[in-house]
Parts: sequence; structure tokens; C-alpha cells
Amino acid sequence: MKYTDFRDSIQNKLAKHPAGLTWKELKTSLNLPYTQPCPEWIKKLESEIGLERKEKKGNALIWRLKHV
Repeated sequence: MKYTDFRDSIQNKLAKHPAGLTWKELKTSLNLPYTQPCPEWIKKLESEIGLERKEKKGNALIWRLKHV
């Protein structure tokens, strides 16, 4: 999977879920081939699409878009 495909799928999914989703929820619903997200890609997502990962749901961070 290319970074751009990953980015677009994450952005589209989070745009439909303004309250955010955990990595596990994103991974499962998008059928992503990764156990953990790549730290470099997360940094790019933060700057390119406004990804935030702050609040927690149990031990998992909630991923959401800043501008949604």
C-alpha cells in the first residue's frame, strides 16, 4: 500500500466519523495490512490532513481530523 492510498483512506474514514476512531477500528474497517501505523506516516498525516491523536478510549488513542 502506498502512503497516498493510506492517507486518503484514513482521511475519508475519519471525515465520516468526526468523533474519531481508534487505530484498531481504522485497521479493521479499512482492512489495513499493518499491525501498527508507521510513525513517519503519522507525522505526515498530522501535517497534511490535520490528524490529531489525543483522547483515549481505554488504552487506545482516538484518531480524528482537526477541521471536521
